[in-house]
Amino acid sequence: MTTLKKLCYLFALMLISASFVSCSNNDDEIVTGQQTPSQVLSSTPWETTGAKDKNGNAVALTDASVNGYVGFAYFKTNGSFVIYGLDDILRSRGTWSVDPLGKTRTIAALNPDGTAIFTRDVEILVLNKNEFTYRIRPNAADQSVYYDIIHTRTSHAEPGNGQLTLASTPWETTGAKDKDGNNVALTNASVAGYVGYSYFRANGTFKIVSLDDTPRSQGKWSISPDGKKRTLIGLDASGNVTFTRITEILILNETTFTYRITPDTANPAVFYDIIHTKVTHKEPQ
Repeated sequence: MTTLKKLCYLFALMLISASFVSCSNNDDEIVTGQQTPSQVLSSTPWETTGAKDKNGNAVALTDASVNGYVGFAYFKTNGSFVIYGLDDILRSRGTWSVDPLGKTRTIAALNPDGTAIFTRDVEILVLNKNEFTYRIRPNAADQSVYYDIIHTRTSHAEPGNGQLTLASTPWETTGAKDKDGNNVALTNASVAGYVGYSYFRANGTFKIVSLDDTPRSQGKWSISPDGKKRTLIGLDASGNVTFTRITEILILNETTFTYRITPDTANPAVFYDIIHTKVTHKEPQ
């Protein structure tokens, strides 16, 4: 019995020693718990790097069948998402979710006032730390036609020039100041043409209405890459350009949007600062 006990004791020591050796060989490894599908999707930005048709043939990302799904995607841990084109121009924003089994991703694209533009479910084919691929079926009446949209993990930083901030809420004109910092009445002819509720949608279109909800203008908008200029291109019902206006952005944050107008470009010393505040006013239809 004594010999048997000694053998058992030696065997136990060998097992303990082996475990220490095993640990010492893996000092560089980071051990983490298994991530949920939602955690995987939100763990990194994603870049669209390829697409395939139902026969497995590569489809150019510029092809009309798939280009609406191409860009840099950011699925945030708070349940919101934002997608930019490969040119860093904002394409859509809203909310997202993935079912617990990682089979379906759902996004709801939102207007500035929080109303839904569309809701889209896609079948997830691959979801791991390096690849996210889903299947789209453009024609609900013909499920045999589909495309697989391939995304790859990327370190591409989300643009920080204010596009998302401007598109995330309606804005109400709440004040104006002259070049000396004096308050100017919003009914003053110098600023009255800039007063109203503004809706800058994530798809690059805008709508501005008066404070009584009367339509004023609509068209396209953009912000310069450095975040210092906002451009409006007014369009009529036929798509003809009615005006182009470039203004200097002074403040753009979660609650305030202020820009400067110079009525006479030949006299830049005279200007007005138009102040807008975040509001929950629904966009008139």
